[in-house]
Amino acid sequence: MKRWTLNPEYATGDSGRLFADIDSVFNLEGELITRDPLSSVHKIWVGDRYYYLKRYTGAGKNLRRYIGRSRIQAEWENLLTFQAWGIPSAPVVAFGSERQGGAFLRGALITEDLAGTRDLADLAKNHDPRLDDREWVQHVFRQIANATRMMHDQRFTHNDLKWRNILVDERHRSHVYLIDCPGGSFWWGPMLQYRIIKDLACLDKLGKRYLRRSQRLAFFKAYLGKSVLDDADKKKARAIAAFFEGRE
Repeated sequence: MKRWTLNPEYATGDSGRLFADIDSVFNLEGELITRDPLSSVHKIWVGDRYYYLKRYTGAGKNLRRYIGRSRIQAEWENLLTFQAWGIPSAPVVAFGSERQGGAFLRGALITEDLAGTRDLADLAKNHDPRLDDREWVQHVFRQIANATRMMHDQRFTHNDLKWRNILVDERHRSHVYLIDCPGGSFWWGPMLQYRIIKDLACLDKLGKRYLRRSQRLAFFKAYLGKSVLDDADKKKARAIAAFFEGRE
């Protein structure tokens, strides 16, 4: 069984023709960005813009092929959830999958390229001067804090909230976009709290290297929506700081 959805905004012209169904999408060729045993990511030029095409040709071994949602389905559902919550992310163009005898066979997701953006990890690696601009850092990380709090308030965690999965554009007051979230999910109880700490620790992993202590504290306060930390907040901050100890 094949299921495919094309965003009506892209249903005309070259995009409507090339992204019409899963068979057409698996015949597309473009610049190979990454590849692993189960998936590949390609950058393709259609019409007057770039798109990213992620294709999966497997869901893992044994029962993984039959049980639960596939990784590619999780990714498109999570991006659509971000959009429903008002969290900026890559525009979803088309998505779908094919199953045979109940087993996952293949799937694909197409997103529009966010032109003029770079991920935060790339900015840090290349010593971008904006990271030394206190006003810019405050503006960007307040957006990240708000998006992260919105996710966590809904009992949802990203599960890979690293700087490389956060894009910023080239505007003076840059906009922030969250990407690449196939592992995101809803949680409850103690597991929710553990995953929240993990999300925040992932952000702080590079944060402790490239941001001032006062900037990290300002981010945490913005995330909590508080100007003063209580004892429980301080305990959480210590848990975040210690999360990756012995694992780095």
